Amino acid sequence: MVTICDPAQAAARVPDGATVLVDGSGGGVNEPGAVLAALEARFLEQAAPAGLTLVHISGMGDGHGGGIDRFSHPGMVRRVIGGHWGWTPGMQALAVSGEIEAYCLPQGTLSHLMREIAGGRPGTVSQVGLGTFVDPRHGGGKLNSAATDDLVDVIELAGREWLFTKAFPIDVAIIRGTRADTDGNITMDGEGLLAETLSAAQAARASGGIVIAQVRELVAAGTLDPRRVRVPGVVVDTLVVAPDQRLSFATRDDPFLTGELRAPSVSHTPLALSVRKVIARRAALELHRGDVINLGFGVPDGVAAVLAEEGLQEQVTFTVEQGHVGGIPAGGSDFGMCVNPMASLDAGHQFDWYDGGGLDIAVLSFAQIDPSGNVNVSQFGGRIAGVGGFINISQGAKRLVFVGTFVAGAPVTVGGELPLQVPEHGAAKLVTHVEQVSFSAARALETGRPVVYVTERAVFRLTPDGIELTEIAPGLDLDADVLAHMEFKPLISPDLGEMDDRLYRAAAMSLELPTDDTKAR
Repeated sequence: MVTICDPAQAAARVPDGATVLVDGSGGGVNEPGAVLAALEARFLEQAAPAGLTLVHISGMGDGHGGGIDRFSHPGMVRRVIGGHWGWTPGMQALAVSGEIEAYCLPQGTLSHLMREIAGGRPGTVSQVGLGTFVDPRHGGGKLNSAATDDLVDVIELAGREWLFTKAFPIDVAIIRGTRADTDGNITMDGEGLLAETLSAAQAARASGGIVIAQVRELVAAGTLDPRRVRVPGVVVDTLVVAPDQRLSFATRDDPFLTGELRAPSVSHTPLALSVRKVIARRAALELHRGDVINLGFGVPDGVAAVLAEEGLQEQVTFTVEQGHVGGIPAGGSDFGMCVNPMASLDAGHQFDWYDGGGLDIAVLSFAQIDPSGNVNVSQFGGRIAGVGGFINISQGAKRLVFVGTFVAGAPVTVGGELPLQVPEHGAAKLVTHVEQVSFSAARALETGRPVVYVTERAVFRLTPDGIELTEIAPGLDLDADVLAHMEFKPLISPDLGEMDDRLYRAAAMSLELPTDDTKAR
């Protein structure tokens, strides 16, 4: 029978040494924040629960102490297995100092692992992560020297190599929904995405653990439409009602983001002319009419704004790894949600589709690129960002575009006498050795997928012999403005051309998307 209690009483049910799974997404989306705050308060007052193993599939937090950073107190956790770490600077600091055992595994792998645990199976088998830092031959997802246990093995099955991620028991799952009845049945009509909510609850129950669910509203038993129940009460132990539960840290409520209402039109304010817009525009030139697309967080989401400005957003289908298909992805702290999607799936099903090649193209950020074309987004410069869905997406998409500024820490002026005015300083991002391999160029070459690397001043493509420079910004000197700011000399195309000068103008580009493999014009 389900127990209805306040956040403090729910937090008291979490024992020392437990493996705790917190489901949700970054920016406060689907975050069971009242329960997490109560756990933090209990630890600060009682030094309990201590020694936890914390599992979070997506990045969770606000960068200012929320989300997973509620656990970032010395002694509260001993091990963290996370798909993305970028929202939690406090937990990153504990990982960098070696005070916790820190692991990062692909978001899709962890999402699928919850289903395997729920079904009592030994783990998940996938090729996602081969050749990257998740591969045991390159670190096995370990982020520091304190992480010594092997969570991932290489196995051979049907004549091919696979990564086997081992199952482990979940003692406590903390999930969130919108409305629950007094029998514990939960709907998610007021949430911005479905995450792994059901799988998380089933995984804990299959492990002999407990499920704590936070909801906004409590209603009488038998009053919920069973077709809308996402988590049945038979797998819920404890309900916490939090009437002030927000859709995200940025948004209290929005019926267009929950799917309750369809926006009559989705307007976009054109991006101001900037380096970000230049890069997004050049990435858009790689798109085809009819593409099914994933846009990563940050610079990549500018592509949606560019297409909207050009009136082309209806010619492609956007998707987000949290489960939406179609519509317009939200950005910032609302990332993961979507306005006017045609379908909203559990994250695990979305990753099934991604891993199986459902994406035509993905536009993803980079932090570092090496001469072979390997990309690092996960650990660099003393930061642990993690990968989220990056590895699933980059290994599953048929075509790839990696985007980012050419150097770090140096502002670039767009417009003026020259289309682009570049500084003399800045930290190189095209480096001799990446600090961690998040994308394996060798794997992409094996599968014959085209890969393009876009910056504001140069464009490269992946070849069997390494990355090749194919375009530079108009008015720039190849040696002084490009090669001098790289740690290596790339291949240079004999047909080296100029980037389209429309990228650097304030006016719209009058872009058209091709229907075949010819370049957009």
